[in-house]
Amino acid sequence: MADLERISVSIDSFRYPDGSLALEDIRLQVGRGEFCGLLGANGSGKTTLLKVMDGLIRDYRGEVLLDGRDIARLHPRDIYRQVGLVFQNPDDQLFAHSVFEDVAFGPRNMGFAEDEVRRRVESALSQVELSDCGAKNIHALSYGQKKRVCIAGLLAMGHEILLLDEPTAGLDPMGEHRMLELLTRLNREEGVTIVMATHSVDLVPLFLSRLHILSRGRLVRGGTPEEVFTAPEEMESVRLRLPQIAELIWQLRQGEKLPFKRLPLTVGEARRELVEMMMKIRSNQEES
Repeated sequence: MADLERISVSIDSFRYPDGSLALEDIRLQVGRGEFCGLLGANGSGKTTLLKVMDGLIRDYRGEVLLDGRDIARLHPRDIYRQVGLVFQNPDDQLFAHSVFEDVAFGPRNMGFAEDEVRRRVESALSQVELSDCGAKNIHALSYGQKKRVCIAGLLAMGHEILLLDEPTAGLDPMGEHRMLELLTRLNREEGVTIVMATHSVDLVPLFLSRLHILSRGRLVRGGTPEEVFTAPEEMESVRLRLPQIAELIWQLRQGEKLPFKRLPLTVGEARRELVEMMMKIRSNQEES
């Protein structure tokens, strides 16, 4: 399994310059082709952990490996050829006048010929569904389009691992779904390994197969959504909540004593559970 790990994090502690503890006892592995989430409330340490995984923060106690190599000993160029971080606010990342020039900046700095730069930019813009936006002024884009341009800039450099800090923040519900559908497609069809920091508990079960919950700088739980989302009290202790549909089913199970076998996390799962329950009740009524 070790040869399938892209990133392995083993951090004993990291403190901010003021001495406050930011991360402690972090043990996390990200497998090749994985799409995993870092779930946590604001201030839980998600952004700090992403910066550690990207090599932006190095003065921690512990070790972070990128494909088995200590990231602290790698030249930034060797890291950024493989790993890219998308900030929460795209305006902190975009700087060029046009979409094309912004996406082209990375490949040009990597020394590619202009024909190859153009090919990479066009391919990356196609991947994020912005093929017709190359000539557009950055300031003329919507907030969601700006986030896609940030992702395109990393794809154009050939990044195989994307670290995303709250990629759905500031988007309307449709924009949230489109962003996560895009990331899912990049993961499944292009083989991009993705680590996404988020606190959007309602969207997570629809798209992610593995979660890690951060609370006060510590990883307190990890696994599939079904393993992570358990009871409202446990989620409240880490300043999160259950997905809304799971909260409803939990209340029906606890209050009305409805015999749900499991805690569904999506509307589709809840529908199947309800249909199965209704059919069983109908069958029992017919037998009696």
